Amino acid sequence: MKQRTDRLGWWAALAAAVLVLGPLLLPAAAITPLNYIGLHALVCLGLVLLAGMAGLTSFGQAAFVGLGAYTSAVLVTSLGWSPWMSLPASLLVAGASAWVLGWLTISLSSHYLVLGTMAWGMSLYYLFGNVAGLGGYNGIGGVPPIRLDWLGLSVQQSFFVLIWLFNALAFLVVRNLLDSRMGRAIRSLKDPVMAQAFGVWTTRLNVSIFVFAAILAGLSGWLNVHYVSVVNPGPFGIGASIDYLFMAVVGGTSSLAGALLGPAVVELLRTVVRDTVPGLMGVGGSFEIMVFGVVVILLLRGSGDGLMALFRRGAAGRGGPVAPAGAEPYPRRARLEKGAPLLEVRGLVKRFGGLTAVDAVEFKVAAGELLGVIGPNGAGKSSLFNVLTGVLAPTEGQVLFQGRSIAGLNPRRISKLGISRSFQHVRIRPDMTVLENVALGAYGRGGPGLIESMLRLDRAEEARILFEAQRQLERVGLADVAGQPAGSLPLGQQRLVEIARSLAGDPVLLLLDEPAAGLRFQEKAALGELLRQLREEGVTMLLVEHDMDFVMNLVDRLVVLQYGKRIAMGPVDQVRGDPKVIEAYLGGMEAS
Repeated sequence: MKQRTDRLGWWAALAAAVLVLGPLLLPAAAITPLNYIGLHALVCLGLVLLAGMAGLTSFGQAAFVGLGAYTSAVLVTSLGWSPWMSLPASLLVAGASAWVLGWLTISLSSHYLVLGTMAWGMSLYYLFGNVAGLGGYNGIGGVPPIRLDWLGLSVQQSFFVLIWLFNALAFLVVRNLLDSRMGRAIRSLKDPVMAQAFGVWTTRLNVSIFVFAAILAGLSGWLNVHYVSVVNPGPFGIGASIDYLFMAVVGGTSSLAGALLGPAVVELLRTVVRDTVPGLMGVGGSFEIMVFGVVVILLLRGSGDGLMALFRRGAAGRGGPVAPAGAEPYPRRARLEKGAPLLEVRGLVKRFGGLTAVDAVEFKVAAGELLGVIGPNGAGKSSLFNVLTGVLAPTEGQVLFQGRSIAGLNPRRISKLGISRSFQHVRIRPDMTVLENVALGAYGRGGPGLIESMLRLDRAEEARILFEAQRQLERVGLADVAGQPAGSLPLGQQRLVEIARSLAGDPVLLLLDEPAAGLRFQEKAALGELLRQLREEGVTMLLVEHDMDFVMNLVDRLVVLQYGKRIAMGPVDQVRGDPKVIEAYLGGMEAS
């Protein structure tokens, strides 16, 4: 932790030196492109959050730049506001517009989201050119600049200080955000099913990020309009949005530094190509664009994650957080007495059109019990599991948890009741450390929100979460790999990471979906020993599994499914000798 603090101190000192000495030492020819790089970097920073962290692609960010610019231009030129008074209004208009548009479009997926953002991006562009009072396509001129006369700087030098001061603050805020409980949730949004399973309200968080990215774009627009003293619809069309996204991709959307590197590389390349190609070739225009495109392709060749991936090659990965030696523990959830009814499934049915995947299944789980649900491929185990965890809504029947109906609730609400799960196919964030992945499981236990995280007011709560995550890693025997990228672990350890992540939420009921799938013999033995240990500690578990040998010596009771129906239920010895089970599952093998 001290090393990270020292590194932050060096970056802060460097930023302060640039702000103080830059305007005094740099010539005007250098300050102008640096100012535009800074304006673009604010927009690209929002796109890194959207595209790189949350997996959302927006082709409309230039429209939010326009909203910030036009709001300030109208208030300053028509109503006589000072530029500084118009700043909150510009950010508010950009943010409020993004909030409305976000709720309308964020629920869309894949290419529909892209088309949705393009649609309102183009709509706002034409709105700027046709609304009365905005100057049409000629725009609004005479917008006064922001002056810092008390520093004795020219207008251009003043904007250098302002632009890069706002950039420094924005990057610091985003860095704080990502290094927090909310940041881990943001980085999990690319897998919404996994995120919801641990209490993340994915839609609201996506919209919140969308609004924040729009506010950054609105800030860029406010700075831009007072820098150039004129605003018209030209710079805010769909082409400009594509340009911003292009800059972010060139720099690398998985790194905050990519939001700065992309605009710098693109702007400098454009300047060099524009100034060099006509003199060398005797031609310009489209030929310059072709040369620029070829150069960018060559730069990106061999890097699927922007130029920042090239800088990271051969270097150590991003250091993750370190768990504190001690912290105030979370209070545990109330537990039922051993043997008390915990989960009851009544006549559960799930149909997909004409296919009945789960057919009138019934069983109970008692507190402290390890119940196994087995069956051959196609028996309906996964469909049953997804209905119990809220991924699928039941067609008929009831699911009662501690006497309360949970049928049809979404995974986020089911998680908050104290039900945690693992997945049939491992779902972790490979680019996050093992400790961060496990800490995600404690998200639903509460904590500071976005604003507190941005201002770093969440450190006490963050210490509790990381301490809990480390405790669960020790519980499953992975404490020594806490700082490694989760994607670098073998499959067996990744499955243990999933179990530790589920335990970090202090579940009343732990649902395990084929945790032994794909494991070697030694890994299965270690997993079985862990599950026995958890049962001795009083953890109630429902184990859905295909491996008969793995289950038989582990569970208290068994439920056997075939073609969606329950064909047997009871103690292991009883189920093992059931003729229906032998015929359907064991393929005629004699019961031992």
